[in-house]
Amino acid sequence: MNQTTIDRIRQFTKERDWNQFHSPANLAKSIMIEAGELLECFQWSEKDYDIEHVKEELADVLIYCYDMLDNLGLDINEIVNHKMDKNEVKYPVEKARGNAKKYDEL
Repeated sequence: MNQTTIDRIRQFTKERDWNQFHSPANLAKSIMIEAGELLECFQWSEKDYDIEHVKEELADVLIYCYDMLDNLGLDINEIVNHKMDKNEVKYPVEKARGNAKKYDEL
C-alpha cells in the first residue's frame, strides 16, 4: 500500500475522531468481523460469487489491517518477511510441495 492510501486511512479516522475506538484489541476484533463478512461472500458457492462484494469486504479487512499496523508502528514488509522466513523453514519445498498437511504432520 502506498503512502497516499495510508494517509487517506489516517485522515478518515482522524476526521471522525475514531482513534479513541481503534485500540489494537478493537482493530483485531474488527478484522475478524470483516473477515467473516468476506467469508460470507462464499457461503453457498465457491464459484458463484459477486466479485464487487468480495472486493468491498476484502478492502474492509485490509483497511483495518493497515490501521492496526499504523497504530502499532509496525512495518508490513518487515513482519511479512519475518513470517515468510519462518514459514520457509516450517514448510520445506521437498516436504510441502502439493501437500496440504500442517508442518508438524509433514
